[in-house]
Amino acid sequence: MEVKRALVTGATGFVGWHVARKLKERGIEVRALSRSGVVAELDIETVRGDLRDRGSLDRAMQGCSHVFHVAADYRLWVADEAEMYASNVEGTRNVMEASKAAGVERVVYCSTVGAVGMRKGLVADEASPVGVEDMKGHYKRSKYLAEQVALEAAKDGVPVVVVNPTTPVGDHDFKPTPTGKVIVDFLEGKIPAYIDTGLNYVDVADVAEGHLLAAEKGRVGERYILGSENLTLKQMLDKLGVVSGLKAPTVEIPYAIAYAAAYCSTWWAGLTGKHPGIALDGVRYAHIKMWVSQAKAERELGYRPVAVDGALGRAVEWFRRRR
Repeated sequence: MEVKRALVTGATGFVGWHVARKLKERGIEVRALSRSGVVAELDIETVRGDLRDRGSLDRAMQGCSHVFHVAADYRLWVADEAEMYASNVEGTRNVMEASKAAGVERVVYCSTVGAVGMRKGLVADEASPVGVEDMKGHYKRSKYLAEQVALEAAKDGVPVVVVNPTTPVGDHDFKPTPTGKVIVDFLEGKIPAYIDTGLNYVDVADVAEGHLLAAEKGRVGERYILGSENLTLKQMLDKLGVVSGLKAPTVEIPYAIAYAAAYCSTWWAGLTGKHPGIALDGVRYAHIKMWVSQAKAERELGYRPVAVDGALGRAVEWFRRRR
């Protein structure tokens, strides 16, 4: 399927920026939807718009054959959760409706591994049972509901393929994301200990490549996990220690103590309106190891992720340059 022109939402963010760069490297004409009208370091067309403004989406999609919907409100704590649902759920609905009206050939929707069914002690995949009742916290719940919007749109004739990135790491994590904040805190000596948890980590460049593979080879209405390595938090911090030259923590904190600290921090944030030092939802996510298999993407898309060590090294170098 030839990509004539691609619209990327979220190109000012971490994953979206890498998707836009990957498209540009392939010689594809890229248009970015941006509320600011600026995408750092990439010479691509930008149009002002907002996911919550259907008219701006209609205008942005004119002449586009493909849409990569990567934009999302990714925060583990929000003062007003309605904003998150407006962007993640209703914004996705607007993208799907605008894509159908524009007659685009393919939409790739960037969901999250958090929308995949997780059970303690098991490695999850796209077929793992899951429901909205499994979604802890507003971010995961809003992304799960947004994914359901995308899958329903596929049934209604929108050519949507869903990708579920795990935990991307690498350069150009602008805000940074919650994962990037862990790396920044590590570099600043703010992680003296760890809890017994684990995630699947992946090079953000592989996630971007996975988006393009989904556009080319993905089956409409299907979900594809884009991951790489299942690592405990301790293993990931040890890798950070190697690539940064800093000492990784060796003290493990019991989950109950971390939960209590996060509960107090988030309670105080609710009173002050300031972001908590430790977000309660982040600790809730850590209750089980969120380990998954990307075998379906490897089998159907030809997805071939690499180890994350290089991505962690690029992240360390990039964050250090910005200090």
